Amino acid sequence: MQRCLDLAEKAKGHTYPNPMVGSVVVYNDKIIGEGYHQQAGHPHAEVNAINNVTEKHLLKKATLYVNLEPCCHTGKTPPCSQLIISKEIPNVVIGTQDPHSKVAGKGIEQLQSAGINVTLGVLKKEAQELNRRFFYFHQKKRPYIVLKWAETTDGFIAPQKRSQQAPVWITGKKSRNKVHQWRTEEQSILVGTQTVIDDNPQLTARGVDGNQPLRIVIDRALKIDRKANVFDSKAETLLISQKSGKGYPNNVRFATVDFSKPLAQQICNHLHQQNIQSIIVEGGSKTLQTFINENLWDEARVFRGNQSFTKGVKAPKLQEILVDKSLIGEDELFIYRNQTLF
Repeated sequence: MQRCLDLAEKAKGHTYPNPMVGSVVVYNDKIIGEGYHQQAGHPHAEVNAINNVTEKHLLKKATLYVNLEPCCHTGKTPPCSQLIISKEIPNVVIGTQDPHSKVAGKGIEQLQSAGINVTLGVLKKEAQELNRRFFYFHQKKRPYIVLKWAETTDGFIAPQKRSQQAPVWITGKKSRNKVHQWRTEEQSILVGTQTVIDDNPQLTARGVDGNQPLRIVIDRALKIDRKANVFDSKAETLLISQKSGKGYPNNVRFATVDFSKPLAQQICNHLHQQNIQSIIVEGGSKTLQTFINENLWDEARVFRGNQSFTKGVKAPKLQEILVDKSLIGEDELFIYRNQTLF
């Protein structure tokens, strides 16, 4: 099962809206076939693993391992449960049940009804952790929310004054490269109005291979200059505003919200409707604190650089569980969780 998880993670950031799934076929304690789901619309892990078996007659004596319950409905690809049944594979070991309403135990029922011996719950916690974005989206009806910021040794995320419209770097190049990798792994990235006005960020993943996240910008009164980088053609942009505007590029769309009501929840509701499973919030202190105050965050990634500002914009405050601490170059990286995931 650990091999299934390792295979599945190879496609991180490429399978949305599908989960990450790996599968291996074992005969006489040896792997005779393996595969993983590489991209939405492409063959699923079980299909690739079965196709990878050279001696197909061994399938009737083999055990198939997969970290997530095989699908039992027809989407862009045929149901994997029926493929397993048709190949007469006698044993299937599953990491965890699929939370999607179209599956949710039905795949397991199909396998068992066909006389297949099913074992469920092997490395269950690890299997759910790997696909936590997929689980949260289907169970909590909202995206998985990652907060990210960099702070100085004295707890500031920005200086009091700026000399120009550009980012003020608190961290080193290695940390910034890591952030670009993170962006390819999430479906969307969000900032507030002031961050765009102060920094003119591109909000794209640069210097790494992967998908560009949907750029989400909160701009209540449409104050941001329409020549800002967030409106260029390098990625799609969603403007969260109290009204729609005219004259924006074709890659810009709007979501109108009521700013007198809890904002983070409205954004989450809209993203769920748009099938967005994850978001990384990179906004300023006010935007980050909005999500914290509404208790709408799951993970916080906080860099601490080796410089101080003495005064400036204070870093957000949250109640957290520290789950990891590491060094990225000369910077410290703290990973927090809002609560135990599963």
